[in-house]
Amino acid sequence: MTTSADTSTESAEQQRGSAEQQRSVELAVSGMTCAACANRVERKLNKLDGVHASVNYAAARASVTAPAGAADELLTETVTKAGYGAEVLRPAEESPDDSRARLRDLWRRLVVSVVLFVPLADLAILFTVLPEARFPGWQWLIIVLALPVAGWAAWPFHRAALRNARHGSSSMDTLVSIGITAASVWSLYAMFAPSAAPADASGLWLLLNTDGAAYLEVAAGVTTFVLAGRYFEAKAQRRAGGALRALARLGAKTALVRDEDGTHREVPVERLRVGDRFVTRPGGTIATDGRVVRGGAAVDRSSMTGESVPAEVVEGDEVTGGTTVATGWLLTEATRVGRDTQLAGMMRLVEQAQSGKAAVQRLADRISAYFVPAVLGLAVLTLLGWLLLGGSAERSFTAALSVLVIACPCALGLATPTALMAASGRGAQLGIFLKGYQALESTRTVDTVVFDKTGTVTTGSMTLGEVYCVAGVARSEVLRLVGGLEHASEHAVAAAITSAARAELGEGVELPAVEGFANDPGLGAHGEVDGHHMLAGRAKLFTDNGITVPEDVRRHHAEWQHGGRTTVLVARDGVVVAVLGLADAVKPSAPAAVAELRRLGMRTVLLTGDNEATARSVAEEVGIGEVVADVLPDQKVEAIEGLRAEGRRVAMVGDGVNDAPALATAELGLAVGAGTDVAISAADLILVREELTAVPDSVKLARRTLGTIRGNLVWAFGYNLAAVPLAVCGLLNPLIAGAAMALSSAFVVSNSLRLRRFTPA
Repeated sequence: MTTSADTSTESAEQQRGSAEQQRSVELAVSGMTCAACANRVERKLNKLDGVHASVNYAAARASVTAPAGAADELLTETVTKAGYGAEVLRPAEESPDDSRARLRDLWRRLVVSVVLFVPLADLAILFTVLPEARFPGWQWLIIVLALPVAGWAAWPFHRAALRNARHGSSSMDTLVSIGITAASVWSLYAMFAPSAAPADASGLWLLLNTDGAAYLEVAAGVTTFVLAGRYFEAKAQRRAGGALRALARLGAKTALVRDEDGTHREVPVERLRVGDRFVTRPGGTIATDGRVVRGGAAVDRSSMTGESVPAEVVEGDEVTGGTTVATGWLLTEATRVGRDTQLAGMMRLVEQAQSGKAAVQRLADRISAYFVPAVLGLAVLTLLGWLLLGGSAERSFTAALSVLVIACPCALGLATPTALMAASGRGAQLGIFLKGYQALESTRTVDTVVFDKTGTVTTGSMTLGEVYCVAGVARSEVLRLVGGLEHASEHAVAAAITSAARAELGEGVELPAVEGFANDPGLGAHGEVDGHHMLAGRAKLFTDNGITVPEDVRRHHAEWQHGGRTTVLVARDGVVVAVLGLADAVKPSAPAAVAELRRLGMRTVLLTGDNEATARSVAEEVGIGEVVADVLPDQKVEAIEGLRAEGRRVAMVGDGVNDAPALATAELGLAVGAGTDVAISAADLILVREELTAVPDSVKLARRTLGTIRGNLVWAFGYNLAAVPLAVCGLLNPLIAGAAMALSSAFVVSNSLRLRRFTPA
């Protein structure tokens, strides 16, 4: 008889066996030009038995979980058959970065298009309104200006359309390519084989009929405008992909391994194995996660935990790869290497979050999945309908071509990039940088703003706030002596005390020298200054040295610690004379920013790796209502996901490497411009100026820009819906259609330029 316990055991064993039979593969995918391409690759891979794939368009990578028996060649061939390139990435290998080359190529094509399109448009208008202005060979001049644009500059659209056709699909590229090609072919026909016009034909007759009219400017105009949109989209894509490259650069490249015989050898980090021992010297980057077996050091862990003060580590403590040794040295035994390290885990978090976002296509791309086939079908039906109703071949083809031209997505191509350009320029004046369209979509429903503490709400550097001296001891004398002592230390707290002492003494007054300086890691320092034995540090250092702390000093010490300040006791010749209170100062703009966000109806949360007391003290000072403290980078992601699980739409504001996964996970990521490249790359909005009032300002600007883009898209599609029936009925020719399309584009541009006058209210 089989019990439920036996069944559970068998099920668990089957799941373990199934998991063991799966493997992870990273593919570098080339040739993707839009989010639709990434979706197509993802669908093709997921059709394979046992394969689950997630494609990151920004990073040009595909993360694939496949059965152990599935060959790499099967995966790469599947991507190749979909019309794209693919190669397998090995561990510790980065994706080939071809985004810079693609950006340069788009820029060259755009410049050529603009240079040729401007005179082409002028001549087309002149020859249409004043046909008598045409001179012998005018057609060749038009051709020389137009065909390089419609052919070479528009080649990316033609290539994508051909690839789509081979695989039975369509996209905006399909409609753009067909519109450009049809307009070009018909223009050549109209210029070289015009029908006989009536003897009394006037300029108006020529304007309202296809005979003798040229439409090459339509092809060149579509190419120029859509190329502009692709160029700015490619710039945003490159910035988004930079997050993973910045994370990869954060880690050490080599490690100084100590062998059992005491000799040292430098090896690449990827050759480290669990159990290897390596040395990290002052200023060096810890090669991998490990445990300290000898030595002591102050380790700057701000990039991983957000702590504003370097942590003192001694024998037995755990250290994280990618952090930096500020002072001291360490002999560390590797406990995690390669893909198991915390840094590698952070890279995966950012990549996974970006993959999820990359699947959200722009509104125009989503609608084009139905719009493009519908327009193509309508053009064919128009041609057949006119032929069946007895229309001439020329008349029928003209009506069908008018449908294609009037429906060509010129205004759609302008709707997003022109608004982004105007908003970006205005945003730069306000200290705000918009990275792309997805950020604008996210701001529509954001109701909760989560702030990192260190370097975001606070300045990120320690400052001396309070000084309490016992009776009969002057503040200036205490700072002079303790400043001379701490001047010999490289610790962040010591630097803050030294800076305050110099400010107290004034310019031109030197701090006294220290003799016999000694540092007690994690506790404090002591030495001889001006004939006095000075001791400064934590309470434990004084207890260990048998020094009694007076009650009044003890009371201030406890109050300041409870308020989240870092406290330093000072003794002169074995007698406690003062206690110093230091803190990471709050940015002056933080309270006003939080108040404005509340006025906008948003909830605010402080999320930090610092301790609870410090976090609550900062939150109370700036007016933030909720606090989540003592969290590691992966726990920050869990905190964001927890808020989202409650139904909140979350915006995250941060500046450090440790914030990057959370920035990428939140619906909207805002990076402080003075922060790390990783945080800036992972975010959706960049706050260039230091004032946190840029946060509510950025939300207002993003929402206004989103409204403008939506208005542009409504107009563009509305124009098509209204004009296409006229084209089907033969009431528009390609020239009028092109003119109407130009007017539609002009409206979109002028509507977008209104953003240049945006002022936060």
